[in-house]
Amino acid sequence: MDLGIAGRKAAVAASSAGLGLGTAKALAEAGVQVALCSRDRGRVEAAAAALPGEGHVPLVADVSDAAGGKAFVEAAVEALGEVDILICNAGGPSPGTFGTKSPDDFPSALDLNLMSTVGMCYAAAPAMRERGWGRVVAITSISVRQPISNLILSNTSRAGVTGFLKSVAIEIAGDGVTVNTIQPGIHLTDRLGQLDKGGREAMARSIPTGTLGDAEDFGRAAAFLCSTSARFITGASLNVDGGAYQALQ
Repeated sequence: MDLGIAGRKAAVAASSAGLGLGTAKALAEAGVQVALCSRDRGRVEAAAAALPGEGHVPLVADVSDAAGGKAFVEAAVEALGEVDILICNAGGPSPGTFGTKSPDDFPSALDLNLMSTVGMCYAAAPAMRERGWGRVVAITSISVRQPISNLILSNTSRAGVTGFLKSVAIEIAGDGVTVNTIQPGIHLTDRLGQLDKGGREAMARSIPTGTLGDAEDFGRAAAFLCSTSARFITGASLNVDGGAYQALQ
């Protein structure tokens, strides 16, 4: 399927592995020039070199707060000339519960998953609005709809991202810029790949499809939200979870 975005420029945060890399690859397959980032130079350079197409840019950046998110987008604009597509992404906060975490643990989690996205959007969206075209997609979590036990920091901060981006989507929809979130369930990324086979099989059995998600399939779903055909989709939250979330809304 031609996504109609060949020649566009994208900044994909936290993209040297996992769902970020899967999304970067899908965009590259669609003819998009991609700026990737990681805190590890070797990993991000290897990831950029493995993408299809030419001109992809590896950047060393720490997107764990608003300033880091802003700096990443500014570096991507400097390298690519402009950013038409922004994929907001970051790692997850440490696990814990209301009983094991304290108020002091929340600011860093909010920086990582909420404020980093805020910084990226403020750096990228104004120019998109001026040009009359842009796509913003944030990788969040199924926990936004269905909180995950022992992940109170992630549940809280990622819900904040959803509220922020829904507000932005409504405000800038008339300028040709769409803003959506994509909510993954359990995918077979490097982190899960470290589990023994029995552990992975048990996780798969907990999902209605009976399988773990694939990062490259996830990336293609994210890339579709960046396509010209998705111009009428904004303010949406797409589950990519194998049917794990089962409520009606």
